[in-house]
Amino acid sequence: MAYSYRCKDYPGMEACPGSFTAETETELWKHIELHAAIAHQENPEQWSPEDRQQMKKLIQAS
Repeated sequence: MAYSYRCKDYPGMEACPGSFTAETETELWKHIELHAAIAHQENPEQWSPEDRQQMKKLIQAS
């Protein structure tokens, strides 16, 4: 099963073209966190549990 995430689906990130697909959800989270750090200058370690939960809802399994 593959997992995917589109950054533009997160509120406030509509202009971001970042889109990721990985074989596991764990691998996908690594891509999301790296993208956030590089493209958005965010520190994923500072994300609240609510932020992570909202992002998790946007992950699509296929």
